[in-house]
Amino acid sequence: MNIQEQAALITGGASGLGEATARELARLGARVAVLDVNMTLAEKVVAELNAQYGAGRAVACQCDITSSDSVTAALAKAAVAHGPARILMNVAGIGAAKRIVQRDGSAAPLEDFARVININLIGSYNISRLFAAACVKLDALEDGERGVMMFTASVAAFDGQVGQQAYSASKGGLVGMTLPMARDLAQYGIRVCTVAPGLFATPLMQQLPEAVQASLAASIPFPPRLGKPQEFAQLACHIVTNGHLNGEVIRLDGALRMAPR
Repeated sequence: MNIQEQAALITGGASGLGEATARELARLGARVAVLDVNMTLAEKVVAELNAQYGAGRAVACQCDITSSDSVTAALAKAAVAHGPARILMNVAGIGAAKRIVQRDGSAAPLEDFARVININLIGSYNISRLFAAACVKLDALEDGERGVMMFTASVAAFDGQVGQQAYSASKGGLVGMTLPMARDLAQYGIRVCTVAPGLFATPLMQQLPEAVQASLAASIPFPPRLGKPQEFAQLACHIVTNGHLNGEVIRLDGALRMAPR
């Protein structure tokens, strides 16, 4: 799919990997909807994109991906601004680490596990089903394609560390959902892929002490540094433009395999 002038939705688009993806899509000529729960950050990103690429290039949409009403309203606002979307970048998510048995011997709270699954897995499915239902109604492009969506998993889906049961389960769910969803939507010409990033220099990572960041970077075989958000964004956009990528999970981690802790 040619990105130029296509309408794109980016969840979690106000910061980190989502922001980098929104910026790369806008640079390549897409009309970008930044979907996020944090409207202050979303509006800041959108203002910068519109200043750089022209008024109307980007729009900020308040969106809680776990709420069908919130997603429906965000998709409607984006469609009014840019027309029907053919690109969905699922980047929104949260991290969590909690041992199943706590230091005091108590069981980990079920609510913590449920929250991570609800946002990372169910929330991603929620917006994807609503996006897909709208996308199937669009006219087909070249090769019969109507749309493309990407999920953001993690290397923790494969090598989850101590305490990452909830996070690994949520990301493993996205990995497991990729192929059947691609098969499900193939009849409509909608492609589905997932990126599983390793350690990236996101705002959350940069809150750690520099010594900790350096130690984590040194654990990556090559290149021995944290991933750049732009590298994630470049891969996300390549998935859009490479029409034969479908049903695939791509690790983006510099050959990193996480240790147990």
